[in-house]
Amino acid sequence: MSIPLTVIEDIIDASGAAPRIETLLPACVRSRQLTARTLLIGMQATLADGRPAQLTRVHAALTALPQADQIRLGVITQWKTGPHRLTYRQVEHTFGLVAKALGKDKPDGAPSPRLQATCDSLLEASIPGQYNNPSSPQASASLAADWTDMETWSRPPRHGSTECADPEASWGHRNSNLPGPKGEMFFGYYLSAAVMVAEEHGPAVPELARRMTLSSCHLDPARALAPVLTAMPAAGIALGDVIDDSGYAHRDAAAWAIPLRRAGAQLVQDLHPSDRGPRGTHHGAIIANGNLYCPATPKPLLELAPPAPGTPPDTVAGHDQQAAELARHKLGRLTADDADGYHRVTCPAAMGKIRCPLRPASMTLRRDRPQILTPPQHPPACCAQQTITVPPQIAAKTRQKHDYPSAQWQRSYQRRTAAERVNATIKDTATTSIARGWCRLMGLAPLTLWIACLLAARNQRILDAYDARQQNNARRAAAGLPPRTRKRRRTSLAQLAAGP
Repeated sequence: MSIPLTVIEDIIDASGAAPRIETLLPACVRSRQLTARTLLIGMQATLADGRPAQLTRVHAALTALPQADQIRLGVITQWKTGPHRLTYRQVEHTFGLVAKALGKDKPDGAPSPRLQATCDSLLEASIPGQYNNPSSPQASASLAADWTDMETWSRPPRHGSTECADPEASWGHRNSNLPGPKGEMFFGYYLSAAVMVAEEHGPAVPELARRMTLSSCHLDPARALAPVLTAMPAAGIALGDVIDDSGYAHRDAAAWAIPLRRAGAQLVQDLHPSDRGPRGTHHGAIIANGNLYCPATPKPLLELAPPAPGTPPDTVAGHDQQAAELARHKLGRLTADDADGYHRVTCPAAMGKIRCPLRPASMTLRRDRPQILTPPQHPPACCAQQTITVPPQIAAKTRQKHDYPSAQWQRSYQRRTAAERVNATIKDTATTSIARGWCRLMGLAPLTLWIACLLAARNQRILDAYDARQQNNARRAAAGLPPRTRKRRRTSLAQLAAGP
């Protein structure tokens, strides 16, 4: 077993999931031999060995334990006829009771509060205290979010019908990097995960899955993950940066951005092409990329987009210089948001960032600052007044922590690749792949419980690899060597042109 049994037991006990599940199970005339605690231990042990999520594998994992552990966990018990070893039928029966207790009476494609709470507690218990304790210097409140596809074992309904073996599954769309079409349909669920990443100026942390949820494809995965994240502060877990791509950012503000901001999160997100650039005005100020800009801001600056991956460094430097010039035209914030979400901003010329004839005092600034050559003939409120009030609905969807797409935003957003690496590890055929056939159980509750156990087991592998890497770096530092880095695999055109 790649993960020690004691570690698995500590995770199950720290989560408190087993006693809560036991209270939900129906009472029996004769006590069940397999408890919820032992069942969860068997599921974790199965996934720790890279086995598929099958109940026969759970039975095999439990009966393969040392005899002393089997007796202690109730795998072997004393009956009137003598010692009795757990059977597969008992595993199947107990798992069915657990799945039914955690599911909904009327399934709708979303997990029940009991099921979601069980998953949250299992993942949180799999994270060591130095990383989830707010008072620890190694802790991080930043999360990277992403979703991926998970096919069900059930075949889709026949054409013209709606009945199938997994009624909660539905058709969804996934992107593909393989040759051919870049997108295809699949029948199953959307898996959303939130992964711990380092703070912008904090120490490195292991990329551990902290929250997850599974939902049917007819439901929006962004709307499914939002309540899971906003419930964290109530559990005593503060929200920091939430890094997400345009799939989340493009949702309406009430579905993603507003709930997370109210929960204390700061968004670092890539904007959808439909949300970039000028999007109306407020008191004459141009609304663009989540900020308010001077009415005389050059249009090419307002239409800046992030540099594509692989862009040459000199091109990136020129892009960052334009983004810095755009920041000079941004209206300056004077106050923080009040209880209703309102704040006040002022003209960038009044802040001393640009020179404008409408603000005579700004014309005394040094000439290295941008100058407005053609100010508006009829100055709007943002130019005529000292300050203007910005209500919360202005740029509610696109407002974020850093100016988009500045160099600071690019550095912060690069942390989102941690979420993609989580999806890669749970789809790696060399370890555990959640491809169709990995779990032949059907229904949202069984699959969600298996995925939570899978991510908890994955967290332990990531921790072991992270600790080994840190120890190796410490030994290299003691020897006066730099940290070991991965060899670059990609060869650029410039390197090929330069020859061997």
